Amino acid sequence: MELPGQEEGTQPLVDRWISASAAFEGTEEIAEGRDLARSFLTEVQAVHGLPVSSRASGMVQLVVSELVTNAHKYAPGPCLLTLEVIEGCVEVTVWDSEPRLSVARAADPSRVGQHGLEIVMAVCRSFEMHREPVGKRITATVVLADDPGGAVAGRQIL
Repeated sequence: MELPGQEEGTQPLVDRWISASAAFEGTEEIAEGRDLARSFLTEVQAVHGLPVSSRASGMVQLVVSELVTNAHKYAPGPCLLTLEVIEGCVEVTVWDSEPRLSVARAADPSRVGQHGLEIVMAVCRSFEMHREPVGKRITATVVLADDPGGAVAGRQIL
């Protein structure tokens, strides 16, 4: 079934697979991961017409930064970052070669640093870790249009 305004032979936006992936190795990977997330979300909104709240954009960049940082710090070799839009959310998936699953530490106000995983788990709709035949895969899901004020990135409320 074609929708009004849809070109013949194309699928509706909700059925299209929207994703981006990159492999990183080295210290520049953290900034490159955030850049990929930012450009991916800009494309999701500008090209595909899906709303992306300012909050969601910031949260996706934060999640990418934390997960890629952990992969860089604790796993030898490269890491793979994949961003996918699924049912109004962005799934951020990071694979690395370290088979040990990450553990969020108990709250400790005197600890400086190492709160990234706690933060990621707090801001995401869902969070999963799985061992792979080589390494592990971590997937965190962020809702795209979850800004309580309704502001959408790149647009202003009139």
